[in-house]
Amino acid sequence: MIWVTNKNIFSSQPRPEHPYFASAYDFIASWLGGQDSFVLHTSGSTGIPKPISVTRKQLSSSAAMTGKALELGEGTKALVCLNVAYIAGLMMLVRGMELDWKLTIVEPSANPLSDRGLDDNFDFIALVPMQLFEILSNEKTKEKVDNFNKILLGGAPVSVALERKVAGLNAAVYQSYGMTETVSHVALRRMNGCEGEGNGYTMLPGVDFGVDERGCLYVSGPMTEGEIIQTNDLVEITSPNTFSWLGRADNVINSGGVKIILDKVDAAIAEVLFRLNQLNPFFSWFEADEKLGQKLILVVEGTLYGITGETLLMEIRKQFSAYETPKHVYFADHFIKTATDKVDKRRTVQALFNLPNG
Repeated sequence: MIWVTNKNIFSSQPRPEHPYFASAYDFIASWLGGQDSFVLHTSGSTGIPKPISVTRKQLSSSAAMTGKALELGEGTKALVCLNVAYIAGLMMLVRGMELDWKLTIVEPSANPLSDRGLDDNFDFIALVPMQLFEILSNEKTKEKVDNFNKILLGGAPVSVALERKVAGLNAAVYQSYGMTETVSHVALRRMNGCEGEGNGYTMLPGVDFGVDERGCLYVSGPMTEGEIIQTNDLVEITSPNTFSWLGRADNVINSGGVKIILDKVDAAIAEVLFRLNQLNPFFSWFEADEKLGQKLILVVEGTLYGITGETLLMEIRKQFSAYETPKHVYFADHFIKTATDKVDKRRTVQALFNLPNG
């Protein structure tokens, strides 16, 4: 099913019978009706999912900042294919109503362009990396991507394989930085084209930011109504308006007195796996060790093709220090995911080692 709407024709449209489209309809109705506060839910990727109350002003401010940063004004044709029950999808509805966009809404799926009845031309689309990877891996849909003007990626890390695919696209692709607490993204990184060099994120207009004593980012602005939101993201400020993301402070382990940023390890291992043509999902983690305290390990989903875990470790050792080289590779049949399809690393390891969940 495909539902096309905008703020001008919405009032003449009947409420869809399909539950998913009905939920989108109900939110738009409440928005156009002037509702002033809304309850959002965090994804649960870095902790227990929790409800967050936000105001209409916060949501509209976020929409305005995105429209200004990406030059998406009145009449923008946008494809809504993220779950509207969460902030990324819901904000597409808010932008549509606030900025007077034409919204084409489809149910979330791995490849939202596979619907034969879908118009191929859109000015803007927001996706999770898995969706863009599936689109570009499908012979019938990969050619449609260059019909888009701007693509926004968020919600999960971007793999090396996807980075390589994105580099050759004509459409402008942006990776977002944000969270439910900041009411969607507050910074963008251009991934391709002449502006796509480097790993720096540029703050949206009107966002103030800095770092605390740990080197972790904090932000404030209209989307938080001036409240400072402190994150656990370790960053390096590279200019008055840009920063580079290093990893999460809660993804740092102490192994034999050496602090290891797991996200940094993941980025380097991703390059090794890509060079070896291994596309398995993976993450680095730790297990208790009498000598080191915390021992670095690597967890891979499925099985490697044509190489062993020891061969992989040998390749990793070529570019890592002894401390940053995983001491062991574990294989899990399937990673446990959150409600928003992010890997729940802690629960995956608990299940792998048959540890109590807590």
